[in-house]
Amino acid sequence: MGALLTMTFATGLVDAVSYLRLGHVFVANMTGNVVFLGFSLAEQYRLPVLAPIVAMAAFVLGAFLGGRLSRFLGGRPRFWLVRAFACQAAGLTLTALLLATGVLRAEGRITLVVIALLAGCSGLQNATVRLLAPRDLMTTVLTQTLTGLSAESVLGAGIGRKPHRKIGSVLTMFAGAAVGALLLQTTLAGVVGLAAVLVACAAGVFALAPAPTPTPDDSVA
Repeated sequence: MGALLTMTFATGLVDAVSYLRLGHVFVANMTGNVVFLGFSLAEQYRLPVLAPIVAMAAFVLGAFLGGRLSRFLGGRPRFWLVRAFACQAAGLTLTALLLATGVLRAEGRITLVVIALLAGCSGLQNATVRLLAPRDLMTTVLTQTLTGLSAESVLGAGIGRKPHRKIGSVLTMFAGAAVGALLLQTTLAGVVGLAAVLVACAAGVFALAPAPTPTPDDSVA
């Protein structure tokens, strides 16, 4: 649980980067990008079109990679998870280094490369966590988490399954976004680098922890 919450915090960081510095686009929350594209059809709002498309395309490619890794390595869950999250950490580290050295910048068309790298990493994360199937700790999508927290509560259906995990997921995402927004006042590369460190730590936890067993998940995030 701790490793997944760490990755949830990292998600808040990268979405703070993308939305606040890369042109009001999400790299982890594809629902937002689809909505933005719909809004862009009304020309008077002058919303960006290319950035959400690039984010979604890169996210899909990252998710495809996550699915392929699961297919070939899923028989050894620990090996699979460590490799998947290590790939994500490497992608984030590369992005942070390119930003720190000025090769990439949060301005002009080059911003699309940053968006693509971050969205690809998020797609890989989302696919891996989904296939791992912790239904109340998806690390990127909170709509289902909030629905479960409310619907399964004492005032709802009364099932009350693991509310602390759902609450922790929401609070951790909030904290990651808040910390990311605050740090962006002084450093962009540093925020992406922090996300890379957190994902690497999560990979380390999976490397040392008992091997998890993936379970079927028919839910829709």
